[in-house]
Amino acid sequence: MEAFPGKRHRRTPMNAPERNFTLNEPAPRTTIEEERRYRKERLAATFRLFARQGYDHGLAGHVTARDPEYPDRFWVNPFGKHFGRIRVSDLLLVDHQGNILVGDQPVNKAAFAIHSALHAARPDIVSAAHTHSTYGKAWSSLGRLLDPLTQDATAFYGDHVLFDDYTGVVWDQSEGQRIAAALGNKKAAILRNHGLLTTGPSVEAAAWWFISMDNAAHTQLLAEAAGTPKPLSHEVASLTAGQVGGHRSAALGFHSLWEALVEEEPDFLD
Repeated sequence: MEAFPGKRHRRTPMNAPERNFTLNEPAPRTTIEEERRYRKERLAATFRLFARQGYDHGLAGHVTARDPEYPDRFWVNPFGKHFGRIRVSDLLLVDHQGNILVGDQPVNKAAFAIHSALHAARPDIVSAAHTHSTYGKAWSSLGRLLDPLTQDATAFYGDHVLFDDYTGVVWDQSEGQRIAAALGNKKAAILRNHGLLTTGPSVEAAAWWFISMDNAAHTQLLAEAAGTPKPLSHEVASLTAGQVGGHRSAALGFHSLWEALVEEEPDFLD
């Protein structure tokens, strides 16, 4: 006699995979050379992805990846090359004194001023990203932090700062140092009247957080234009930040974009 009359039980097929609610992470790199190549590939991919997002605004914008062997050196995009054309072989290696050690193209002076200070001040930072994205610039002009309006926006709740000291194009290392000091131990900054800046313990995290932060700025601009948005409470926002704001989640978010890019634009790996 059936234990539950009228109900038919489905049996799991013999060869069915077990339930899996996690994504597989990339295999660990075993040599410095493998890690360097890994970071450079993700850095080149970031520029292609940023171009797709519309962050390719003229000469502005730079993303860096710390070299795994020499902590006082970082890889960066060449000045003036469109994000949508950058390949691994185009990347420049620059030290904290501004010397170009690999590559024969010029480096963005602002990239050196900002990123050298960030990498020097924060040994935990592997990558930092800054572009003149439209929504990031628009939000930066308000001189405010982002509110926890959505689940995605909570990734930055209590983890970003406002740099309220714009004095012109960042060409001087002292301003880069002020940005680094304002950032403290946070992962992102709103540079007033300038745009957004994100950092991360991996290229993937810094890149994903930039995309996500620009999206959060866009969302809040839309919400405030439509009415009076209702932010999440401190308790809920803090809880959700712990659930979605980690660097592993950010890296996995980037990976989904990486897979599509490898299939559609494999030349960036050259």
